[in-house]
Amino acid sequence: MTEIHLNDEALAFIQEQVKTGAYESAEDVVAAGLSRLGSEDELLRTMIAEADAQLERGEFVRFDNADTHADSIIERGMRILNRKS
Repeated sequence: MTEIHLNDEALAFIQEQVKTGAYESAEDVVAAGLSRLGSEDELLRTMIAEADAQLERGEFVRFDNADTHADSIIERGMRILNRKS
């Protein structure tokens, strides 16, 4: 069995989760955390793969500076808002 050392803040969080009944044991809290971490990692890898595919297909926009990029984001947001109205 692997021994894990946690800081006081992490221990307190785990104890609170068990105390409130959200989880039955410290092991359940850790297992849930690891499961979520695995899911997030899988989602991130999927998103990166899709971004790479978009880049390969030429589906990207170049910006000369941060202001141009910010203006583009605002413009796209306004278009989305106008579609919903």
